[in-house]
Amino acid sequence: MSEQLELQNYVNGKWVSSASGKFRDVPNPATGEILAKAPASSAAELDEAVQLAHKAFQDWRKVPVTKRIQYLFALKTLLEANVEDLARIITLEHGKTMDESRGEMRRAIENVEVACGTPMLMMGDVVEDVAPGIDEFMIRQPLGVVGIISPFNFPAMIAFWFIPYAVATGNTAVVKPSSRVPITMDKLFRLMEEAGFPAGVVNMVHGGADIVNGMLDHPMIKSISFVGSTEVAKHVYSRGTANGKRVSAAGGAKNPVLILPDADVETTTAIMMDSAFGCSGQRCLAASTAIMIGGADKIFIPAFAEAATKRVTGYGIQPEVQMGPVISPQDKARIENLIQQGLNEGAEMLVDGRNAVIPGYENGNFIKPTILVDTPVNGIIATTEVFGPVLGIMSCNTVEDAIKIMNEGEYGNMGSIFTRDGSAARKFRNEADAGNIGINIGVAAPMAFFPFSGWKNSFFGDLHGQGKHAIEFFTQTKVVIERWPREWSRKF
Repeated sequence: MSEQLELQNYVNGKWVSSASGKFRDVPNPATGEILAKAPASSAAELDEAVQLAHKAFQDWRKVPVTKRIQYLFALKTLLEANVEDLARIITLEHGKTMDESRGEMRRAIENVEVACGTPMLMMGDVVEDVAPGIDEFMIRQPLGVVGIISPFNFPAMIAFWFIPYAVATGNTAVVKPSSRVPITMDKLFRLMEEAGFPAGVVNMVHGGADIVNGMLDHPMIKSISFVGSTEVAKHVYSRGTANGKRVSAAGGAKNPVLILPDADVETTTAIMMDSAFGCSGQRCLAASTAIMIGGADKIFIPAFAEAATKRVTGYGIQPEVQMGPVISPQDKARIENLIQQGLNEGAEMLVDGRNAVIPGYENGNFIKPTILVDTPVNGIIATTEVFGPVLGIMSCNTVEDAIKIMNEGEYGNMGSIFTRDGSAARKFRNEADAGNIGINIGVAAPMAFFPFSGWKNSFFGDLHGQGKHAIEFFTQTKVVIERWPREWSRKF
């Protein structure tokens, strides 16, 4: 990006500069260059956006659903035309590689595509003659103004687990992007503006914790969709529900992966490297714990070490790079501190990615792939969401032992198994306490027409993002029981 941006809020169809006078720098994590300044908006600015969104809702909810989705069709076309530009922005402000950014945009677009099916997805139910001459039916109606709080690790995709479904079902939305990566959402809102959404239907307010709490407390916001750490997810869920809101709050994860000796070495190793170190480990489906079963450790530990050492770390804009930086210097220091704590607890270093220096990008927040072996089951590496390029490896004797280790953990976002044994895979699928299950899959990310599930301390709520869950989340059911006696009818 050639010049620094001073970002604005988007409210009621207009770009508005924040009056707070407070800004947060948005650096490129690979270079340290300041890309933009994101405003820390005030409570009054949030309230104005919500009030105008509420006003817009009165008309938007009456727009036929077949017309509402036309704006999504237009948006899909614009997203397709701007994929490369959007991917580049994601890479610049987040640090992931261009291929990872392109993949993120593809997932965002898929959610727009699925939401275009809302006329069928939000259909109700009818039963005639529940009693003589009486019919009963259920319809779905929108909630009102909905709040969407998106995280830094997927600047585009995660917000689109929610936005398309919210507006297609007749709600109006107020979105708070992460202040760490706000430029992508700025570009997406410019495309939504170009798609022609009526004023007030989609709104964006920049800010930090004050804006989050303001959204949780605002009486006109009827639901909150959130993805982030478990600590913050608990806060969002408890405070939002205490204020009578419908809340979907996704939290942290560990995502254990069971590896049996019969798994294909080449395929498993390649997939595990992408899963553990893709997006620099900064994703809620990163495979951050590998549980070697039986003699798998003797086969796979050397293969993992060789592959991790060869992985190319650098500035994600360059095509040969396979892994970029972590988001900030503070996160780099936090991750390296966790690695040291793991070593202090008795884990052994297999591949050390600390103190990484990338020539020409000495100001970047780089950690190379790191692998620790013999990590204690209850140690910090096995129990803490590191959210960085760190893979912990432990060993056990049986599939039953491995499932027990997994199920005793506090998280339940994803679990995977690599094996040729269908019986072991079926047992794992049936008994693993996680919402997303992978069988010879390293990142069990559901397609847009399935919910992004999550269990235990990885999710707080009832309905997840994406697909039919999102349609249900953003609508409320109304049951109508009606009778039209023949004697009341006009005679013809």
